[in-house]
Parts: sequence; C-alpha cells; structure tokens
Amino acid sequence: MQEEPYLTTEEAGKYLRLKARKVYELAAAGEIPCSKVTGKWLFPRAALDRWVETGLARPDGFSPAPPPAVIGGSTDPLLEWAVRQSGAGLASLPEGSEAGLRRLANDEIAIAAIHMHRLAPHQNFGDPNDLDAAANLEAVTETAGLHDAVVIAFARREQGLLVAPGNPLELETVGDAAESGARAVLRQSGAGAQQLLQRLLDEIGLDENTLTVIAGEAATGQDLALAIRAGTADWGVATRAVADTHGLGFVPLAWERFDLAMRRRTYFEPGPQALMKFLARPEFADRAAALGGYDVSVAGDVRLNA
Repeated sequence: MQEEPYLTTEEAGKYLRLKARKVYELAAAGEIPCSKVTGKWLFPRAALDRWVETGLARPDGFSPAPPPAVIGGSTDPLLEWAVRQSGAGLASLPEGSEAGLRRLANDEIAIAAIHMHRLAPHQNFGDPNDLDAAANLEAVTETAGLHDAVVIAFARREQGLLVAPGNPLELETVGDAAESGARAVLRQSGAGAQQLLQRLLDEIGLDENTLTVIAGEAATGQDLALAIRAGTADWGVATRAVADTHGLGFVPLAWERFDLAMRRRTYFEPGPQALMKFLARPEFADRAAALGGYDVSVAGDVRLNA
C-alpha cells in the first residue's frame, strides 16, 4: 500500500514519535516543514525525513562511506563521452531518472543523471523552450534522504520523436503517432522520456492505452533507436543526439533540463571534480555542437545546493 505523501498533525506526531501538541507548536513557530491548507496543517513526509536527517548528530571521526563511483539514472551520448574524456573513472548504470534518484538516496551510486517531467498544472504546459525547468529540482527535494544534495546543470537537450529516415509516415506530433496506429516503443516507467511522453499525451487528452505499442520496453534511448532501425517499431521519444547518431529521422517536440544530482560531499571527490572541470573545456562545447540538440551554456551551473 502506498504511503500518504502528506500527513495531518496527528499523523505527523505518530510518524515523528512526538505528541500532536508539540508538532502543532513547532508548526506555529515555523520550525518544522509544513503547509497550511484551508486552516489545517499538512506535513510532507519527505520533507519531515529531510528535517530529521539535517539534525543528525555525527560523532567525532564518523565519516560515511563514499558511494560507488557510478553514474546512475538516465544516459546520454554527450555525458558518456565527457566521462571518458575527462578521466573521471565513473561507471554507468542507466535505469531511468527515478531509479537513479532512489539509488542516490540509498548511497548506491555517486551521481544520478536526471531529466524529470511532471503533469502538475503549474508546470506551464506547452512551453517548448524549457519544458518543466523546475521538475528536476522538485524531484530531488522531494526525495527522502537527499537533504544534502546538489544539482549541477549538464545541458539543455532537445527531445522529440525518433522515426525512420525520411519520416515516411509523416508523423509531426504525438497525436499524429497515436491516431495513425504507428508502432511505438516505450521506455520503462520512471524514465524521463516516458514521463515526457505521458505529459504530452495528457496535454491532448490521450493516454498510453490509445497507442499501438510493441512488446517490451527500451531501457535506453539507444535501444529505442535500434528497434526503429530494425523495423520492429515506427517511433519513440528520445533526443536529437540519439536520432542523429543512429541515422534516424527526428521531429522536435521540446527542450528539457538534463542535470547531475549528487551529495555535497561527492561533488568534491576527484572523479566528479574531473568531470565538472571538463564541462568548461572548449572540446566539450565542440562535441555538443557536433552531436546536435544541446545547449551547454548552462553546463556546470549550480541549480540546487540543499
């Protein structure tokens, strides 16, 4: 059974093992994360976890073990190249953005590469210039156990429909793809590209059940591209860089944020530092331009320092 993300005063007291009156006093004094909705206090469960962990006592000499030198979450051709060229010594575990954040919170990886999308009405539907710009930051701050996270901008990326060379089915939108009966290949639940597809379908009042979908899921954008190249699928959602690398057609849909989330202590480790310094080198920008579909003017910017 899924846990409720927002707790009442009484529920928050039980969760924190405090009396409800004490929780109310903390809320009234602004000393505990909460929100007042129609006269009632509500307490975000994830924010309570971060609040408790922020005050965690660390005995002298205590030093948490460093996480494995692995970048989890999403994958990206430019990121993979930059990791190799920088000599960062980081391995890759591409499982999707949500899985990456879970592993980061559990100290199973050093860095989570993420590009999240949300369906919430306040996320400014239809802005192709910077879709869901705050979604990565919201996802990190809402993940329990990441009270000490930093989010570093890697790039803005162009996402769109991958189609066969020349776009023989003349697909121009997600709606076209749904109505045509063209065979879609989906990404796994929690992948940023899958979130984007769900969002775009939601904008036009459709859902995944309206699509003609081939069996199985693509673990990465490269796997999706290979399915289209092999002729077993007609379209899917991935980046322009993936389309160009595999010689496929590309129909642009939106620009998104692709960020690197990590713990503050990890940022200062030699591997991540080597990668961060490489982002400022001219060859990084040159490679991004050669691949296509990137804006790396933001690379290295600190987007969040929790």
